[in-house]
Amino acid sequence: MTGQGARIGVVGYGVGGRWFHVPYIQAVPGWELVGVVTRSECRRALLADDAPGVAAFDSLDDLIDAGVDAIVITTPPETRQSLVLRALERGVHTVADKPFAPDAASAAVMVQAASDSGGILTVFHNRRWDTDLRTLAGLIESGALGDVWRVSSRFDLDDPATLEAGPAHGLLRDLGSHLVDQMTHLFGRVASVDAHLDHTEIDGVEVDCGFVVTMHHENGVYTSVSSSKINHLHDREIIAHGSLGAYVSKMSDVQARQVFSGLRPAVHVETWGIEEPDRWGQLHTAAGARSVPSARGDYSEYYRALLRAIQGDDPPPVLLSEAVHNLEILDAARTSARSGRSVSLR
Repeated sequence: MTGQGARIGVVGYGVGGRWFHVPYIQAVPGWELVGVVTRSECRRALLADDAPGVAAFDSLDDLIDAGVDAIVITTPPETRQSLVLRALERGVHTVADKPFAPDAASAAVMVQAASDSGGILTVFHNRRWDTDLRTLAGLIESGALGDVWRVSSRFDLDDPATLEAGPAHGLLRDLGSHLVDQMTHLFGRVASVDAHLDHTEIDGVEVDCGFVVTMHHENGVYTSVSSSKINHLHDREIIAHGSLGAYVSKMSDVQARQVFSGLRPAVHVETWGIEEPDRWGQLHTAAGARSVPSARGDYSEYYRALLRAIQGDDPPPVLLSEAVHNLEILDAARTSARSGRSVSLR
């Protein structure tokens, strides 16, 4: 089906479906958004306002019966696996939101189901296309930092209301899965992990509300990712050290800011995912300090890559081997935090 369009549906119209999937699917020519599964009358009304003409369905099977090539599962982690397995059983390509699974062992069931179905299963690690990460990637590719030695990535959110308790929840599995994926995307597989987790109590259940995870990558790069949600701090910072200098970025979460303000990537193409000049990162080298212009971040690239994969032109935007390795890192981080020791993945 090279060059042809494809039909896609979304299951769930909460924060993920409404803000981080539907607008970006609609921004990619070639995708036809068939419908969204949501039983909530309130969310159906939002869908009608946000995407006029896009149908609402009661169930995954109803949506698949309407005729789709691909399904996006955006429901909470505790319901995600069964829906992914059902979509694969029905023979449609499937996108699973993150976290892909509670742990690497649980992910094996879905990996096997994808293999048996012959379809594509991929994970929505959209933050590979964050503005600040794309800017850093371009700087690394240009050689301006020389050999990269170490990178630290901190993403603090003053957002305690969105912390959820349960075996599949916690900040490490939530934002942590993105931050770990960003580092493995840039620097490859990880050899060992050290971690610390902060904990709080929600409705009598202990949940991790902050983390620091440090990773020794197999290529020798050392990275650290951290986040918090209950410390009244809202800040984003990336610092990269290399043989030729250092780069410091304090860009905002550009695309989230834009989409929450009512802008859409299909409409505001020229300005989408570009940071304001006063927030550009600084490169420090022997020649002095200079601002590094913002690269364009665009989560639509995920859905462009998915369409090419379905057409048979490219691999999926996120390989299952990459998604499973990220879960192995998160598993190791929890083990390290409990034991106070480094955990080897070799």
